[in-house]
Amino acid sequence: MGSCKVPYMSVLLLCFFIGSFFVPQCLSIGDNANQRAILLVNASEALGRPIPETLFGIFFEEINHAGAGGLWAELVSNRGFEAGGPNIPSNIDPWSIIGDEDSSLTVSTDRSSCFELNKVALRMEVLCDTTGTNKCPAGGVGIYNPGFWGMNIVKGKKYKVVLYVRSSGAIDLFVSLTSSNGLETLATCEILASASQVSNWTKMEVLLEANATNPNSRLQLTTTRKGVIWFDQVSAMPVDTYKGHRFRSELAEMLADLKPKFIRFPGGSFVVGDWLRNAFRWKATIGPWEERPGHFGDVWMYWTDDGLGYFEFLQLTEDLGALPVWVFNIGISRNDQVSTSNVKPFVQEALDSIEFARGGPNSTWGSMRAAMGHTEPFDLRHIALGNEDCWKTNYRGNYLKFHNAIKKAYPDIKIITNCDRFSQKLDHPADLYDYHVYPLSAKDMFSMAHWFDLTSRDGPKAFISEYAVTGKDAGKGTFLAALAEAAFLIGIEQNSDVVSMASYAPLFVNDNDRWWNADAIVFNSSQLYGTPSYWVQHFFRESSSATLLHSTLQKNTSTSLIASAIMWENSDDSKSYLRIKIVNFGNDTVNLKISVDGLEPNSTIQLSGSTKTILTSGNLMDENSFNEPNKVKPKQSPLENAGKDMEVILLPYSVTSFDLLKGSSNIRTARNDSFSRSPF
Repeated sequence: MGSCKVPYMSVLLLCFFIGSFFVPQCLSIGDNANQRAILLVNASEALGRPIPETLFGIFFEEINHAGAGGLWAELVSNRGFEAGGPNIPSNIDPWSIIGDEDSSLTVSTDRSSCFELNKVALRMEVLCDTTGTNKCPAGGVGIYNPGFWGMNIVKGKKYKVVLYVRSSGAIDLFVSLTSSNGLETLATCEILASASQVSNWTKMEVLLEANATNPNSRLQLTTTRKGVIWFDQVSAMPVDTYKGHRFRSELAEMLADLKPKFIRFPGGSFVVGDWLRNAFRWKATIGPWEERPGHFGDVWMYWTDDGLGYFEFLQLTEDLGALPVWVFNIGISRNDQVSTSNVKPFVQEALDSIEFARGGPNSTWGSMRAAMGHTEPFDLRHIALGNEDCWKTNYRGNYLKFHNAIKKAYPDIKIITNCDRFSQKLDHPADLYDYHVYPLSAKDMFSMAHWFDLTSRDGPKAFISEYAVTGKDAGKGTFLAALAEAAFLIGIEQNSDVVSMASYAPLFVNDNDRWWNADAIVFNSSQLYGTPSYWVQHFFRESSSATLLHSTLQKNTSTSLIASAIMWENSDDSKSYLRIKIVNFGNDTVNLKISVDGLEPNSTIQLSGSTKTILTSGNLMDENSFNEPNKVKPKQSPLENAGKDMEVILLPYSVTSFDLLKGSSNIRTARNDSFSRSPF
């Protein structure tokens, strides 16, 4: 038998090549042999195509404590003591006792609240006193609430505390913000009241100004006076919130930076529930916050007081300059469903919800909205019927009942079905169809950039309301996943004649309660950062209402490139920009020649004002974190060779955007855009 010897160095080179090909995420990104490509852009807007004004937006679901303990700025968890259910004795977590329960005080729950929908109240009997043999400790006894994994209290900031109190006698109560162990007092206020003043339920408000900063604080209610005190609906809210509407400022500002053109809410699975008894019911989430019963979200397994309710969601869309996409339960949950013959009450609920948003101030439900402080109607144009339940037995029958009733009353409302029209014709009327994209690998997501290239151009358009890379490639928000998502979004942009709307999911995750990986924005009580997937969305902030230009990419077959070109106008200075976005999903550096043709005779590409923005990283699996929030983030620089013909370099595994400033400022895009825009 013969033998063959292979030189040792050849073996090393062969192994390195195989490793590079199959496991790119394990390697740092480096330059290999350069590839060449040409991008031809026709900048004639007359030959371009208007992009829908609502193409890119955001999807908010109450998952990962996104709202309760997140975007909604309420600091107290289980403020009404209802999280344990309507029966007593009840679980009051996370409330805890300060003092010795055997000798200082006893705490229990009863159904004595003045709020009919929130009957559970906390009864605290203080056994010690200011004097005598059973004297209370110097700091008093009482109860405390740590909020959602600690309250972030900041020096110099003010906090409004509201509580309802009843007592069998006079009270001497201290309302305080303290460190997690209660040893450091950050702010305090003493409430003195006679027996007659608190013999019935009384609303009390105090304003606390913090003298120190502590991201892991708590709210305490303490006393040294013997007696019985009842508490209910205890709230602590920072005074400084986004536009004064009680949204956590820094989280809302991250949403504003995305310039979303729509917000889909409040879910997702949160809308339907595991069981209908725990589904989101909008009428229980409006009116005074104290009177809202709250509910247990049995899909993501936590209680929400519903301070962030239907009205607040509508307010958020208005604050962000976006349009609401209202997702409504049509009598179907994950485990039970209402028959079509009995679904009429659900249909009426939907009609009432539209009247609440759009009705005049003298209408039945519009008057309730006006009473909440919003006299003018909200701009509700879209309603989605259900979530991921097309396959359910009663979906089509229920859907048609909703569709026909809504169209009769509000013919302009665009109705979104859960049923997929991507591969087959719908058997029921719809304006849009909901489509969710969750590939398990970045490679699959990259390949889906061409998913809609060959789909039918007839019939309802797609609303890709949920997309993200999942599985191992996603990690907790990797650069690799974001890179593939950028390519997918370029494909969506190119196919915006059949895709009207798209949004990433999930939007938020409280790092203490992860139900899903990955997410766009990560936060805790005091910190936050955007994942690479969040930063990818910044490349598409100007796309909605822009003009999609015709472009042709001529490339070597070994390069993994995808590109698009748009013309957009900056509403701040009325200047027009040609934006070229390119994703290089390969390990090769690419020398790209960009050639722009079709500009108006009096238009030029200006060197001054043109920029280049790049998103890349040293390793495909890089993630941002609280310690390194900007590890993977776009970097902008002046474009030194801006012009109609440019030679540029595309780094391996990168997203690159070129914003070329047009020389004539009086040129306008094909469509006017009422939404605010600005360059990176």
